[in-house]
Amino acid sequence: MANNPSPSPNPNSNSRFWKSAFIYLIWIALTVWLIRSMYAPPQAKQVSYSDFLSEVNSGKLSQVNIGERKIVGVIKPPAPAKTKQPAKGKTEKAAVPPQPTKIEATRVPGLDIAPLVQDLQTKHIGYSGNMPSSSEWMDLLIFWGPMLIIFILIGVFMWRLQKRRGGPMSFGRTLAKMHDGTDRVTTRYSDVAGAEEAKMELREVVDFLSHPAKYQRLGGRTPKGVLLVGPPGTGKTLLAKAVAGEAGVPFFSISGSEFVEMFVGVGASRVRDLFQQAKRRSPCIIFIDELDAIGKSRAGPQAVPTNEEREQTLNQLLVEMDGFDTSKAVIIMGATNRPEVLDRALLRPGRFDRQVVLDRPDLKEREAILRVHARKLQIGSDVDLKYIAAETPGMVGADLANIVNEAALNAARRNADQIEQRDFEQAVDRVTMGFEKKGRLISPDEKERVAYHEVGHTLVALTVPNADPVRRVSIVPRSIGSLGHTLQLPERDRYLLTEPELEDRISVLLGGRVAEDIIYNGIVSTGANDDLERATMLSREMSTRYGMGKHLGSMTYGISHESQYLKTPFSMEEKNYSERTAEKIDGEIRERLDRLYQRAKAILAQRRADLDLIASALMRQETLEAEEIQRLLSTAHQERTPAPQHEVSSTQA
Repeated sequence: MANNPSPSPNPNSNSRFWKSAFIYLIWIALTVWLIRSMYAPPQAKQVSYSDFLSEVNSGKLSQVNIGERKIVGVIKPPAPAKTKQPAKGKTEKAAVPPQPTKIEATRVPGLDIAPLVQDLQTKHIGYSGNMPSSSEWMDLLIFWGPMLIIFILIGVFMWRLQKRRGGPMSFGRTLAKMHDGTDRVTTRYSDVAGAEEAKMELREVVDFLSHPAKYQRLGGRTPKGVLLVGPPGTGKTLLAKAVAGEAGVPFFSISGSEFVEMFVGVGASRVRDLFQQAKRRSPCIIFIDELDAIGKSRAGPQAVPTNEEREQTLNQLLVEMDGFDTSKAVIIMGATNRPEVLDRALLRPGRFDRQVVLDRPDLKEREAILRVHARKLQIGSDVDLKYIAAETPGMVGADLANIVNEAALNAARRNADQIEQRDFEQAVDRVTMGFEKKGRLISPDEKERVAYHEVGHTLVALTVPNADPVRRVSIVPRSIGSLGHTLQLPERDRYLLTEPELEDRISVLLGGRVAEDIIYNGIVSTGANDDLERATMLSREMSTRYGMGKHLGSMTYGISHESQYLKTPFSMEEKNYSERTAEKIDGEIRERLDRLYQRAKAILAQRRADLDLIASALMRQETLEAEEIQRLLSTAHQERTPAPQHEVSSTQA
């Protein structure tokens, strides 16, 4: 969809702009002329040709320049007057020598200048005849040329600024993109898969924008502001467009960062202009994306260093929303990934008084999102989107759209007519783990170690009762730096985890290091770095967040300041416990990891034959699917199980 700029200013504002620009140019011209006049060299005194000859004969000239039209003479400076000696201990300032005075005479056409030259030689006056000739037009061009070039450059700059943003005097105009008329939003609820609860909450907004008289007749008041919160990529902007499309009203879209400029007061002015335009086009929707760019808290632990321009913009936004006329059918919608940093004044009733949460989609919603993105593609009959949805737990709408696009690109690389199931599976692997680097050369020893490491994860996951099913194990290097991976996919979405389930996850994470420990007699490698880090973090959260510590009680330790939706590895944590408690926490984490390490070691020691069998097959094939692993284990189990002995009885006669 094309984005049109905000409405252009009216003709009256354009005429005022050009009038002001013309006045500024006149002032610049006068200033330049005055400066040049002050610092210009003194002009020659105009005399007649006869007077010029008299000056030559009197010997008052020191130099004469004979040109085609003009004859210019330089008068000798007067001799400096004798001055008294300065008093002892005092210094006298050096006198500034006077500037030489020039006289100028017009040369009579056809006049013989030989007598003049003879007189100059007699009086020992230097003369030259190579003075360049110049006309009045040339003098004007030399004087006004640079100024004319400056005027042209300034004019072009102001014209382009006027064309793009309404002129240099229109910094206070809003930069919101207005979708109306031929550019009206065409997005509908059918284009937004999942988020059914959010769409249900916003149907009241659509109904109010479509039939405002019904609510005004009853005296009811709909929420002035609706705040969409959730992780990045969950479809907050898309849902806002769908509301405007369902209601069929103009849609103003702007990012929070577009309010603030380097000039003081511009942000507040743009807020005022945005609301004025919205009132003239009601009913409509104002959508402010990344609201936290201007709406951060002005006090408390989430406060940012003082920024007067941002605070002025926020104050103006609060004033406009508070003084908004309820009879105007204008809805303000905002979107943010960090609702915890917003100013409390923005969230009080009468402003953004309704919050709609768009969380990560569940299995059913992921399947619906995949179908929306795949409905315009040529999909093969073997494609199972439900299976793909199960392979993408935790992904949001933007991730799923990327997977569908990658699947289409995979099919295009094969010159296929349809997108097959394998294209989707390759797309999931590429998005989650990076592309395969089959050209990377790995020594046989390292390949064997990686194979045992991954099979260690696999066998522990197949043994413990609460682990997610293993879908694939591979030792093909990936672009994210991993030399292999064990893919586990949950059979259903989980929202709660028990202590045994968390311990089983830690056991699976430790399975790779345990396998290396068993096979290589305690000589381990650096390949378990990520596994150990994740296991330690999970064990720490069990003790400090979930109250699952045996010696720490049902308490939480540490205050986390990380965002609810933006999980980053650099999140800050405030320590609110003593050093003695910290020692207990570290001891309990170490005790749990040691215990689960020994548990995984006992499992793999018991299944040593299976470990060697699957590792050998993995080194040959490099990738094993779940069905192949089960087939290998079943065959090996049948071979190891002895056949039952049938007793034969005989009867003697």
